[in-house]
Amino acid sequence: MASSRVINLTSGDRVLFPEDGISKGDLFEYYRAAGPTLVPHLQDRPFTMKRYPHGIHGEVFFQKQAPRGIPDWIATRQFTTHPREGGSRLVDFPLLNSVEAVLWMVQMNCVDMNAWYSRVDKPHRPDFVLFDLDPPDEPDGFEQAIEVAHLIRALLDELELPGYVKTSGADGIHVVAPITRRSTFEETYAFAEAASRLLERRHDGLVTTEWLKKKRRGVLVDHRQNGWGKTIASVYSVRPKPGAPVSTPLRWEELTSDVRPRDFTMAVALERIERHGDLFAPVLEEPRPLAAARRKLEGLE
Repeated sequence: MASSRVINLTSGDRVLFPEDGISKGDLFEYYRAAGPTLVPHLQDRPFTMKRYPHGIHGEVFFQKQAPRGIPDWIATRQFTTHPREGGSRLVDFPLLNSVEAVLWMVQMNCVDMNAWYSRVDKPHRPDFVLFDLDPPDEPDGFEQAIEVAHLIRALLDELELPGYVKTSGADGIHVVAPITRRSTFEETYAFAEAASRLLERRHDGLVTTEWLKKKRRGVLVDHRQNGWGKTIASVYSVRPKPGAPVSTPLRWEELTSDVRPRDFTMAVALERIERHGDLFAPVLEEPRPLAAARRKLEGLE
């Protein structure tokens, strides 16, 4: 079986990140090294392909349906989706349950690894609540997002629901609170919304839930990302931004005001895995019930 899972990389010298000269082959080698740490976070989660055949500044296209020619050892699971244009369709989503499956996606010109919040055995029961922080377009915007991330952590501590932080690898910060798989997406959405609006009231001008940018003041805490079928760029994903930054987990004490997403290159991410192991392992291993935290939150409002 192992021999049939050899991934033959083609066009390995194709430059995907033109500012940095980073090639498809460089991306392949990163995912080969990071794969054993990454795969548990993708395991049994429906995967959406986001393909960059002409590099990060070229045309990108999304593909949910497993393409023709996908190896038979990459499992798929079928779900009904509801496209924006209306109606419904059955989609066979690939599952990235091995390093080789990840490498096959790199061969298909995927840069980041985008998967559901839930797993196929309980597709309507998410594994975590996500607080997605979008900083304002200001010189100190990311510093503000760091401040808000710590406010979210403090609120989660009040609720006895531990939160874990990672750079999104793009422009923001993700705070993830792992939960037992008893809650629905409607419940995680409602919880994230209530928590975000409480922080908005406590820290007016710094925290906002306003979706429209022109009306926004401060850091958007986007609770809308908690929904069935939404995807998140997994921890340890390379992102399609100059420098090939990686969505990197941090210890809370490391999230200081001088941190920037571009600090965490592929080389840095691999060095951190070597030094710290998987800082996001508790997201998989230490879920907490959401119901108790939700009741505490209601008492604060």
